[in-house]
Amino acid sequence: MEKKLWEVIANQCAPVLADVKPSNLLILTSEEEEVFLQMEELPHISSLCLYEGKNKSTWLLYRRDRLESALVWPQTGEFLEQYGYRMVRESLDEKLLRLQHRFAEYKEERQPFPHEMGVFLGYPLGDVKGFIEHHGKEYLCSGYWKVYQDEQKAKSTFQLYQSVRDAVLQLIMAGSNLYEISYQA
Repeated sequence: MEKKLWEVIANQCAPVLADVKPSNLLILTSEEEEVFLQMEELPHISSLCLYEGKNKSTWLLYRRDRLESALVWPQTGEFLEQYGYRMVRESLDEKLLRLQHRFAEYKEERQPFPHEMGVFLGYPLGDVKGFIEHHGKEYLCSGYWKVYQDEQKAKSTFQLYQSVRDAVLQLIMAGSNLYEISYQA
């Protein structure tokens, strides 16, 4: 079961494993989560359960240094402050707990989706704002996210993520494990 879980993680989170993206969502079935919780921690990768559902759980896998870097830009900070984040006074862990709380409220149908999650996932701020402004419509293209600005750069990033995903899955099929892959990145 562990090798099957490695494939699930690689399929959903390869850009984080390869250190080209700050974070990814990981959606696990109850059985997969049991195995995931028994795994050793992956080198340089942290995890946070955003929501525990009846049959599935949603996790955030992230590289702390990359995520902290993604959130320090002044424009990103101003944007997150609109959603109650305290950029100067909150640690990364406090920001993640706030995101976890907002995502849980969404899953429990008490609040709308926390669109600020996009900046935590490393999406360009302009695309996150564009998605909110246009209600997910009128985008230039879509791939790992809906693009509202700089279509060419986004397409290059999508291509990079896909190449990394394919490479990580090939490594797993060839006998490598997630520990080796995330450590080498």
